[in-house]
Amino acid sequence: SLPPSSAPGSPLSPPRFLRWAEAKDDEEKRASIKWGNVKSSYRAVQKAVRTYGGDVSYLVDIVRQSIVFEDVTSLSRALHVLAHDKDVVVHRIKNRLRTDYNSWNSAGYRDVAMNLRIVTDETARLGVDTHVVELQLLLMPFAQMKQDAGHKRYVHFRNMRCE
Repeated sequence: SLPPSSAPGSPLSPPRFLRWAEAKDDEEKRASIKWGNVKSSYRAVQKAVRTYGGDVSYLVDIVRQSIVFEDVTSLSRALHVLAHDKDVVVHRIKNRLRTDYNSWNSAGYRDVAMNLRIVTDETARLGVDTHVVELQLLLMPFAQMKQDAGHKRYVHFRNMRCE
């Protein structure tokens, strides 16, 4: 058996990624997916003050989700599909994978972050068609880096920069 520190689900175990095709029809696998949390009110206020001079209208990552890709081609294909979906309104694309992107600004972390809205009859009926969310498109090495200790290092880095 695995030692407790590396047992699946323990805080020290490596993250497990699975393909949506494997999970979509399997209730147990879907239950294992880590869905994005709503940004805490503490962090939302902190970001609004530090980054946006107190203007909360700039906070567009209150709700966010990540999709992990094995290669740039798959990520690019998904980006194209999302950008051309009639139900998706893209407000901004922040491409941290560009070759000229200075990764010092993100402690080495890279992704493609999209701010978007989903506009359908259903989202309008629910009153969420004006809600902007963030979708992070990540390559597998950066998703692995983002887990646990990597994210803690980023938070420390961000706090040192007062962001």
